[in-house]
Amino acid sequence: MDSNSDTTSPKTPLLGPEARRPSDNGRRNRRLSRRYSVNSLRTEFVSRLPEKVRSGFDVESREKEYYERQLLTLKSFEEVDSVVQSESIDEDDNEEQAQHERAMMISNYANIILLGLKIYATIKSGSIAIAASTLDSLLDLMAGGILWFTHLSMKSINIYRYPIGKLRVQPVGIIIFAAIMATLEIKNKCVWSSLGRKGLPLYGKVFIQALEQLIEANPSEKMSSDQLVWLYSIMLFATVVKLALWIYCRSSGNKIVRAYAEDHYFDVITNVVGLVAAVLADKFYWWIDPVGALVLAIYTIANWSRTVIENAVSLVGQSAPPEVLQKLTYLVIRHPQVKRIDTVRAYTFGVLYFVEVDIELPEDLPLKEAHAIGESLQINIEKLPEVERAFVHLDFECDHKPEHSVLHKLPNSQP
Repeated sequence: MDSNSDTTSPKTPLLGPEARRPSDNGRRNRRLSRRYSVNSLRTEFVSRLPEKVRSGFDVESREKEYYERQLLTLKSFEEVDSVVQSESIDEDDNEEQAQHERAMMISNYANIILLGLKIYATIKSGSIAIAASTLDSLLDLMAGGILWFTHLSMKSINIYRYPIGKLRVQPVGIIIFAAIMATLEIKNKCVWSSLGRKGLPLYGKVFIQALEQLIEANPSEKMSSDQLVWLYSIMLFATVVKLALWIYCRSSGNKIVRAYAEDHYFDVITNVVGLVAAVLADKFYWWIDPVGALVLAIYTIANWSRTVIENAVSLVGQSAPPEVLQKLTYLVIRHPQVKRIDTVRAYTFGVLYFVEVDIELPEDLPLKEAHAIGESLQINIEKLPEVERAFVHLDFECDHKPEHSVLHKLPNSQP
């Protein structure tokens, strides 16, 4: 192989066998150094990049995307090496868990404070806009309570009633959370945007009420200066608080905390859109108000319907993306005594993945050694942050038919 990087094809599979430096003995199943395996791959990879890619100038988008995917693959391999080298869960994991709980508690306390302020503002101003915003804060507090309950439920471990834990409570709680946000918030946000209307619209009348106001050309009553002051002060303060909470929660690796962040981001957008629509309708054109209500309702339905679908899919056993399967394959094949890999499966069963690996070992390998290999692979796979549980199946050949079938479990369609 020519070592000159200028003559190397830009589409050379740099992660393939031909891209790695051969070992001294040339054996196919050489054992990669746990410390230097990924570093050597990274060095080889970067050295073979064309100059235009390294400089970052005049590079085609597809070519750049190709090398970016390769770099991401190397990073995932590096993560595997670091995880396998670690002997146990250290204090960093406990600190990360404490950060997750802190983010949830801050969000809950902020929702309580905002609810109290908005109740006071509603009594003081008598504005229906502030009243609707107060209902929105009440909704946020209810939804936050649901997520906090799911978090506490998962921490309560009972291996006899729940042998594999209760991580499935997490997507179920998020689905409940999204369902509440997709119904009650539609009502509250559209009421908040429909200033001056008497009474609160029912769930099925959200669109009808906004459309009726447009068709009937029935403008809302003008707000007084005091009402405007309270509207600006309360909603702008709530928007700033929610924006700060979104920034704080968005980078979390915990799915419940990210649900909080999504709620905060949702509130920032709807508060700004609702405030702009209400003020413009009061100052200029009345029809901006019902149009803003329709926009907010459609946005709410689309946003939280997507959240429900994503979490529902996580409960039905969807396959992991190729990047995860590639990462698992690398972890298994790096073991020196694994002759071949028959199957690598990873599928959703809640928040994290369940993994099934079928490997081929030497036929004459003692049972004690084979068990030790399978157990070590299982432990290392379960160290990965995206894996909840791993099953390693040992075999002496890979020519047999699949050992499991899903067809015989299907319900009988015959009468």
